[in-house]
Amino acid sequence: MKKIMSGVMKNKLTQILTCSMGILLTNVIPSYAAFVPPGTQLAAKQEIVRNNGAEPASLDIHKVSSDVEFNIINDFFDGLIHVNQQGKIEPRLAASWETHDNKTWVFHLRKEIKWSDGSPITAHDVVFSWQRLIDPDTVSPYGSYLENASVVNANQVLTGKKKMEELGVKALDDKTLEVRLDKPVGDFLQMLNHPVMFPISEKAIKKYGDKWTRPEVFVGSGPYKLSQWVVNEKIVGVRNSQYWNNKNTVINKVTYLPLSSEKADLNRYLAGEIDITNTIAAESFPSLKKTLPDQVHISSKATVYFYEFNNKKLPFNDVRVRQALSLAIDRNIIVNKILGQGQLPAYTMLTPNIGGFNFEQPDYASWTQEQRVAKAKELLNEAGFNQDNPLTFNLLYNTQEGHKKIAIAVSSMWKKNLGVKAVLQNQEWKVMLDNMQQGKFDVIRRAWSADYNSPMTFLTIFLSNQVKNTSMYENIVFDKLVEKASLNNNKEYYQQASDILTKELPAIPIYFYVNHNMVKPYVGGFNINARGEYFTKDLYIIEH
Repeated sequence: MKKIMSGVMKNKLTQILTCSMGILLTNVIPSYAAFVPPGTQLAAKQEIVRNNGAEPASLDIHKVSSDVEFNIINDFFDGLIHVNQQGKIEPRLAASWETHDNKTWVFHLRKEIKWSDGSPITAHDVVFSWQRLIDPDTVSPYGSYLENASVVNANQVLTGKKKMEELGVKALDDKTLEVRLDKPVGDFLQMLNHPVMFPISEKAIKKYGDKWTRPEVFVGSGPYKLSQWVVNEKIVGVRNSQYWNNKNTVINKVTYLPLSSEKADLNRYLAGEIDITNTIAAESFPSLKKTLPDQVHISSKATVYFYEFNNKKLPFNDVRVRQALSLAIDRNIIVNKILGQGQLPAYTMLTPNIGGFNFEQPDYASWTQEQRVAKAKELLNEAGFNQDNPLTFNLLYNTQEGHKKIAIAVSSMWKKNLGVKAVLQNQEWKVMLDNMQQGKFDVIRRAWSADYNSPMTFLTIFLSNQVKNTSMYENIVFDKLVEKASLNNNKEYYQQASDILTKELPAIPIYFYVNHNMVKPYVGGFNINARGEYFTKDLYIIEH
């Protein structure tokens, strides 16, 4: 196999790139297959039920933007590469790749890979998929992703100035893919790990159009394929016999439930109807830690919980209003009293140690809450809101007990500290997403998980030209700093960009997540990463 050629890139990626593919393959096989320890007695029935937390908006890779969908897509599709728990790059659909200048990359696909319908997966499918992702007519929430990766002509294609065929991706033959970048991008391989970069079947899309994700015609590339989809009840995946690594998969059937109720999630888990919960309700957490400690799984997660403003809407175009509402929130009460599972208060959008960096916090992070409230009152009064002219707006969140509790707590803080009235509105996941994309909100609950291990993944959602910038925030200075930071992974530029966000607050960061799941003791191979992902292909059921 060919050696991956390294150039001038950031140190952590250079270490990966200078390894030969042979070394990668021999060292990492257990991490992309179910590894059953010797002597483990497996159950005869290898089936698992996992709660997914909500009904997915779609299973079309290019039409979705959240973990609700990506959790399932990760089981039904495979990418060119994968980033394992140790941050190492593993081969998946691509057996090897090389670059001589870190701008032109050549990927060699595995010869034996097939779609779930038995047809071959080719480099032409990858080209088609990436063109579809960036096609303005697709209107993908991640349409800017290839632009962030600096793929040649990505911006011009996305804005309709050039044809899709001019995107810097080309099939040299059925099994060889060439990708050209405008500049070296240190995170390029990591960016390929995101589900929006997974190839989809050109033949299936052209034959079935938007109906291609229906069970009867579904075509995927992952260890599982869609077998059944009963809206608001369940989605079922079964083993994909065509999967290139099927022999190392153990679970035969996976069922995803859309339960948004944390109580229902736990009750069905305790009744033996669910093997892995989506979350653990805060009020149940202390007792579960005492009674079922071995089934409680807590780990860090590179995700920030925040309230996003509609920055084009009065009065949220006034930075003083945004600052006042942020300062009046007592984050310590939220993480310690309401959540209490190890979450951390957030005063920036950048999660701790993202990209290996620790960034400075804004001054107000070290203030007492009394100082913050005093400053908030001053700012809101300057903006023209007071007892005689109280501020009123709608706070939108998706239906779930945890989001409701936080919304109630925050609205109470705003009312008590500032005399502000936030009218709470809850909507089902898909409805809220539609309203978010259309800008039909005042303030909306959001969360963002790191797409890859870099500050860029959080900063880019506020760039002026990004389709995923639903806050509609615009700042040319911020845009330029993020662009400069992307050139050489510069901490100083990252810090300056973060400082702008913590001052102008297009969104209010509230807390940093942790993963919290209940997992049955007979489930083996459960290993959740910092993005909150775990993969059914890694799991197995122990005899019990």
